[in-house]
Amino acid sequence: MASSLGPNAQRRYYQQPSPSPSTTNLIQANSLSSKRNSIGRRSVPSHNSLTPLESPYDVGSIRHLTTSLTPSISDKFSLSADPTAWGSNLSPDFPESDDYLHNPDPSRDRRRDRGLLTLFAGYPLISHFTSRTMSTNGGFNLGGINASGQIPSLTGDWGLVDLETPQDVYTKPSYADPSQDLQLVFSDEFNVDGRSFYPGDDPYWEAVDLHYWATNNLEWYDPAAITTKNGALEITLSQQVTHGLNFQGGLMSTWNKFCFTGGLLEAAVTLPGANNVLGLWPAVWSMGNLGRAGYGASLEGTWPYTYDACDVGTAPNQTLNGLPQAATINGDGTVGGALSFLPGQRLSRCTCKGESHPGPVHSDGTYVGRAAPEIDVFEAQVSGDPLPTGHVSQSSQWAPFNNEYIWFNTSDNLIINDPTISTFNTYRGGAFQQATSVVTITDQNCYELGTGCFSVYGFEYKPGFDNSYITWISGGKAAWTLNAGGMAADSVVEIAARPIPMEPMYLIVNLGMSENFGTVDLEHLTFPAVMRVDYIRVYQPKGAINIGCDPVDFPTQAYINQYIEAYTNPNLTTWVDDFKQPFPKSSFLGQC
Repeated sequence: MASSLGPNAQRRYYQQPSPSPSTTNLIQANSLSSKRNSIGRRSVPSHNSLTPLESPYDVGSIRHLTTSLTPSISDKFSLSADPTAWGSNLSPDFPESDDYLHNPDPSRDRRRDRGLLTLFAGYPLISHFTSRTMSTNGGFNLGGINASGQIPSLTGDWGLVDLETPQDVYTKPSYADPSQDLQLVFSDEFNVDGRSFYPGDDPYWEAVDLHYWATNNLEWYDPAAITTKNGALEITLSQQVTHGLNFQGGLMSTWNKFCFTGGLLEAAVTLPGANNVLGLWPAVWSMGNLGRAGYGASLEGTWPYTYDACDVGTAPNQTLNGLPQAATINGDGTVGGALSFLPGQRLSRCTCKGESHPGPVHSDGTYVGRAAPEIDVFEAQVSGDPLPTGHVSQSSQWAPFNNEYIWFNTSDNLIINDPTISTFNTYRGGAFQQATSVVTITDQNCYELGTGCFSVYGFEYKPGFDNSYITWISGGKAAWTLNAGGMAADSVVEIAARPIPMEPMYLIVNLGMSENFGTVDLEHLTFPAVMRVDYIRVYQPKGAINIGCDPVDFPTQAYINQYIEAYTNPNLTTWVDDFKQPFPKSSFLGQC
């Protein structure tokens, strides 16, 4: 049965999304845009008070929300996944008037007919006999459907966990606390060769077809660059003219299909190229579901924020009427010392009541601050003088920014497990992001032009404020840890604490090149270059299973559906100027 469905079935089943639990206040697409000058500042009344951050908040208090929701795409065009709900006769003996279309030439199409039989007869029968009332627990083997609409467990086990995953890795100890067991909630072993990741080809992964202009990449991302071969995912960077560029690479993600909140993400990877030639930019990373990588309009005002306070940290350029002064003089030297050129947090806690916001709300009536934070498993690089060596930068990106981009990297908040191979990254950020990063020497054999071995990279994290953390893994061992205290409130620039990301995070894998990331040694790079991924697995604490892209506590579906063009049209690079949408009004800016 599985083989007749092709390689992308991957022994899984994908159901159309069920009604979303998310609620939201939304505004119409033709609302007037707010006006800003060339660097994004707005002229607004003075507001000198700082709102203290309430954290952590009571999840129970944010589950209620008044809605003014217009019909979403899923409301307009949805049908039950069970054909019996349509009044269909599912008996294979029942003739239909168009049956002749299903089998026009048995001799010619005999092989195809096996697949057609499964599609037109087998699938309705499977749906009928396996349908059952499902809960909304949203966890693997808990009997529920996660918020992405995927069934975790069905007859045949076409679920979130790949059947090829060895059972002895279904649980594993936490890197941060080895006494705690983590449970496998998602895996892809990439063992079925010939998979493709064009839109609609795979239940969890989708490759993009675009230029990643935001980082001035040298290549065009094309789904043709990604497949599975010899039991691994392969992303190929080739030298070929396409879309006016000279290279073709690949990026795929689980955006809006599979997300997780908290836990451990691991990937076993053979890095592309050689360990001593500069220029390739392979990465495995994650981002909050409210922003889609490569779709600029969705990211304006959401990336890389992780913030739940109403203060100047939500404002354009992180200032109001030129204050605080530290945010105007101690920042990015390339832009005259300004700390931030970000347009402000679009979906902030300051959002006025009734404005467009995905929700939910705090017990005090203010919205939960929402965004699209980023945590990177790794970005691989080659560096060193006089002998270049393979490294990985393992980082997270943040907004709003500390004074001079210096976070509180004390010995309590920055823990490096092996200083002989890992060093604090001197790059702290710039006008568009703050970075917390450590660079670690990789296994020099695990490169395409080395022995081709796989090395395990990952991160484990606990979302929130107190006792929260991110621990990065390199070579199958903990490399470094950032504790939440490192991103505490900074009185110099008058901002509150930034939580370890609490948004539902999706997975991203890509291979490209950009001089933004470092020198590109085209003279010595070998093309095609291939990054191979043996597996990707996600684990969570047994008592804290939280998977799905639209959880009640951090809903995304209704908001995405309302503004779907921003998430599907890569030519819309900004929310205001291209997509013609305003930022919601802000109480801090005196706009309510």
